[in-house]
Amino acid sequence: MAQLNIPSQTNQKGARKRRRYRRSKSAPASEILSSHINTTSNIDQRSSESTALKKLHTSSIKVITILVIYLSVGTVCFYLTRHQIRGKKTNGVVDALYLSIVTMSTVGYGDIVPNSAATKLLACAFVFSGMALVALGLSKAADTLVEKQETLLVRALQGYKDAGMGEILKEMETNRVRIKCLMMFLLLLVLIIAGTVFLAKVEELSFIDSFYCVCCTITTLGFGDVSFTTEAGRIFAAFWILAGTICLAQFFLYLAELNTERRQKKLVKWVLDRRMTTADLEVADFDDDGVVDVSDFMVYKLKEMGKISQEDISLVMKEFEEVDADQSGALSAVDLTLPPILSS
Repeated sequence: MAQLNIPSQTNQKGARKRRRYRRSKSAPASEILSSHINTTSNIDQRSSESTALKKLHTSSIKVITILVIYLSVGTVCFYLTRHQIRGKKTNGVVDALYLSIVTMSTVGYGDIVPNSAATKLLACAFVFSGMALVALGLSKAADTLVEKQETLLVRALQGYKDAGMGEILKEMETNRVRIKCLMMFLLLLVLIIAGTVFLAKVEELSFIDSFYCVCCTITTLGFGDVSFTTEAGRIFAAFWILAGTICLAQFFLYLAELNTERRQKKLVKWVLDRRMTTADLEVADFDDDGVVDVSDFMVYKLKEMGKISQEDISLVMKEFEEVDADQSGALSAVDLTLPPILSS
């Protein structure tokens, strides 16, 4: 608790009665809450991490299920309309699966294309639904990334009271993300080499054309001047295109995660290292009573980190004043039995 010694402000505040928001006598003592929080913090942390893993697992299953359904429906539809598709064909089922994947991934080689009004409309429907499926997968991954970073920041700030700066920053080390990024890069490199070798051996392309086709495919550029034309090549492409495009997207996602963790680490270090000034104390005195208690301090820090805004604070204070029926500046069971104060 810090007392503000600003004469002009003190005289101004003395002209009218200021309410100080304090803990009600009916509330549990701070030492009891402290011991309870210390005994349950680890359980809450493990529970939140377990919940996050379950949500991630559920989201992954949902995306994979939708992907399987999409490819199955696309393969069946393109197989039934195979006579309305022109281009170099190999096997009906293989060509249908191959066309579904190059449509969904927006590679669009152009080696086999719709050749009737019905198949063109079918291709339009599948390309939009395929892009929506990709967007769904990326949004699930982005949600997981945001939740992870918010949890990491909150854990770091909560642990600052009992742990030193070194322990907090150690917890936020990005080595794990670096390893994931490196592993995904190595997997992407293996897929590029495998695709290049396969195209050179099976499709009998030159090394330059093979590598060119690989790059055009995993980036979904798909010029179409070189592509998979054999039955074995299209079977390989059905799995390789999905793996390559997803792996590249995941690699960029891990790069974004690595950059986000670094920025989050700098933010936490800046917030925790920064010492408050007299001006900060004046700004943190939200109830204008000349005193900054722990509640004022927490709200000020959350506002400083951008977690809440002044509008959020005003709405909460307004709700508190409406519930505080006896205008005592503290909530108790009596306030709940009295009619709320309606704002004018």
